[in-house]
Amino acid sequence: MMNVEFAQLSDTGRTREHNEDSYGCVEPSSPAQAQSHGWLFVVADGVGGQDLGEVASRAAVESLLGNFGGSAGGESHATLLRRLVQAANHVVYEKGRSAGPGGIAIATTIVACALRYDQAAVAHVGDSRCYLVRHGQAKLLTHDHTVVGEQVRLGLLSVKEAAESANRHLLRRSLGNDLFVDIDVGHHLVLPGDVLLLCSDGLHGSVSEDDMVEVLRKNMDLQTAAHDLVALANQRDGGDNITIQLIRVRSVERVGMYRGRPYKLHQVSSNG
Repeated sequence: MMNVEFAQLSDTGRTREHNEDSYGCVEPSSPAQAQSHGWLFVVADGVGGQDLGEVASRAAVESLLGNFGGSAGGESHATLLRRLVQAANHVVYEKGRSAGPGGIAIATTIVACALRYDQAAVAHVGDSRCYLVRHGQAKLLTHDHTVVGEQVRLGLLSVKEAAESANRHLLRRSLGNDLFVDIDVGHHLVLPGDVLLLCSDGLHGSVSEDDMVEVLRKNMDLQTAAHDLVALANQRDGGDNITIQLIRVRSVERVGMYRGRPYKLHQVSSNG
């Protein structure tokens, strides 16, 4: 079966008074559950400038974790995550509507990664990110749902211009604004030794992909790496909350599919 190790850390930053980020994970309690459900990791960033951002992010994470743990198991992770993120959006939307007379606008970003067999499914809304670090290179598996992110994809801005834009944090999508939300979901093959990095923009806004790779190269211990990356983000900026999850894949289970059901091919493990 797949085997992973992980570390997670959240920090208020140097200037904010409280932390509007939330995070969490679901670990399988048995080998059978590792095959039926797998692992789930989630990071959410309450939208700044709106009321109750921490309420929005916490509600979204708790909704995802609870519904994932309570799911029947065996369902495609891509299909499951799309449904669970939509459900979390509804929870945040309703919390805003019931938060006061006439309702209060609350919202959050979210990125979720589910792992099972030799696959990672990644769902996201907003600008919280997921990277795959493999063989000394970091690959971004998500794309920011921001105004400047859209301009970069259309060729109207360069990546450097987008990073320096005053509108770089202006979201085009987030959970809680509307009853339904458009969710991006990707499916990725993972290998032993891969590290998946989930984070809020407090990290990726000031720490480059090269920095992430270098810190992970120096630190086999993921908790130390997480602390070093948060410290680097605070040193470079520290103007936002910083949240990170690091997941190292220790082994995977190669599977095939027959009539919609997986069957084991072989186990592959890392040397480390």
